Amino acid sequence: MFFRARKRGPHTYLQIVENNRVDGKVVQHVVSNLGRLDELQQKGTLDGLLRSGLKFSTRLAVLDAHANGATTRVATSKIGPVLLLEKLWRKSGIKAIVESLVASRRYEFCVERVLFVTVLHRLFNPGSDRHAQRWMRGYAISGIEKLDLHHFYRSMAWLGQELPASQQQDASAHWPLSIKDLIEEALFAQHRDLFTELSLVFFDTTSLYFEGSGGQDIGRYGHSKDHRPDLRQMVVGVILDNEGNPICSELWPGNITDVTSLTPVMQRLKRRFGIQQVCIVADRGMISEATIADIEREGWLYILGVRMRRVNEVHEDVLCRGGRYHEVYPARVKSDDPAPLKVKEVKVDDRRYVVCHNEEEARKDRYDREAIVTSLRDQLKQGDKSLVGNNGYRRFLKGTGAHFEVDEDKIAQEARFDGKWVLRTNTQMTTADVALKYKQLWTVEDIFRTMKSVLQTRPIYHHWDETIRGHVFCSFLALVIRKQLHDAIERKGWNLEWAHVVQDVDALAEVTVQHQGKQFVLRTDTVGVAGKVFQAAGVALPPALRNAGSLATTPEPCP
Repeated sequence: MFFRARKRGPHTYLQIVENNRVDGKVVQHVVSNLGRLDELQQKGTLDGLLRSGLKFSTRLAVLDAHANGATTRVATSKIGPVLLLEKLWRKSGIKAIVESLVASRRYEFCVERVLFVTVLHRLFNPGSDRHAQRWMRGYAISGIEKLDLHHFYRSMAWLGQELPASQQQDASAHWPLSIKDLIEEALFAQHRDLFTELSLVFFDTTSLYFEGSGGQDIGRYGHSKDHRPDLRQMVVGVILDNEGNPICSELWPGNITDVTSLTPVMQRLKRRFGIQQVCIVADRGMISEATIADIEREGWLYILGVRMRRVNEVHEDVLCRGGRYHEVYPARVKSDDPAPLKVKEVKVDDRRYVVCHNEEEARKDRYDREAIVTSLRDQLKQGDKSLVGNNGYRRFLKGTGAHFEVDEDKIAQEARFDGKWVLRTNTQMTTADVALKYKQLWTVEDIFRTMKSVLQTRPIYHHWDETIRGHVFCSFLALVIRKQLHDAIERKGWNLEWAHVVQDVDALAEVTVQHQGKQFVLRTDTVGVAGKVFQAAGVALPPALRNAGSLATTPEPCP
């Protein structure tokens, strides 16, 4: 039965109606005519009728009492992140792999639960293991009741534990193989159908620094991407396939540059995963003549970004060559059209370059430069000494004895770079394919930038190599989960901001209340994009109200 409003003449009448099936058809039968809707609302008759029926519905009675502040709140636990990650954790295979590897260790606590909490923490509130152990108490996570801080440290040490010497054949010069490598290889094998044609890989790095006395062995002083040259650091490299799926992660001391790390990392990748041929796509920071020579000696293919302003051959020869551009994408008509792109090939001896041009970026570069130069000319009228320390101004200045003036030649030289980027490759791909493959790196880097926020494992207080490896590897597992969720959302055709996903999913909670001597659990409503996220991941939400004695999900015991 249900209420139905029926309009007759100038008035609307409220009826109670039930559906009956007659001769295979649904027929509505009016049980009672309650009267004019406006009069029922004015007199409060409808409110009284509905309220009197609440005593026969426990669910509605509790909801009504809670809405009116007539319940006593007992506890509140967040459930959104837990529901989401439990689903993805199992689907990714991480749970089964960890349980299999740890089965013979006979720990008195559940290592899998520790790793689950740590990865959840990385995704929703990155920080130290100490912070994760306190943070987890606000979430309805099964199996964590007896977890203490030393369990987190022991789990990190297990992940980073070195494998026996008989299993170190594929170890790199920088870092031995450990348990975390077995997990990476098991994940790769589990999804091998996806990676069988792994012919294109992307390589990117970030650095992490140590607080206090941490990182005694791997921590080294080097070029700091975090602008903290005063602290020891290590470098984290991540390899992703052409779809942005994380394959493996590597760690090395902070004084080893990205350029020198590329070749050994790729050698280890081929040995560990049996890859026969790869095409390396990497950004400008990875390129050097020595690196390219190593890559070509190994017989690998590559598409590498070139530092246009630093490589003489590029800015003095390649960019000065004539030739027609081939249009890959025209100027945009709609905002979601591909960015305009033109390409041309330039060969210098046996070296193949692809010059790419985006007119939208060219206009932006011209506008930005003109704004800087205009401001510079105005500032020069008021004195020039203070301008030298401004990097934006300094590149367009030249000295004339005791003073400075605008360098028109530098402005003209800079204009040659507007909207352009240059690639070097040894592939036989068309110029358009080379450019588009490199543009995929931008998509991957966007994912990697998200990863860098996931990799906010700072401050790192661990002293020992094993715990450091495990601590950082949990961020890699978080990236695996993050990418899996990203793909699920993308398959729905939705473009959701990761910050909104985190905020709205984290808002879903369960509130335990007491009413008339009994305890009930109320689920809050989904907000923002949370509903779409759960739908994309295939997560069923628990009921809006249940008895406190019943569980929304039945936790599995830890092996």
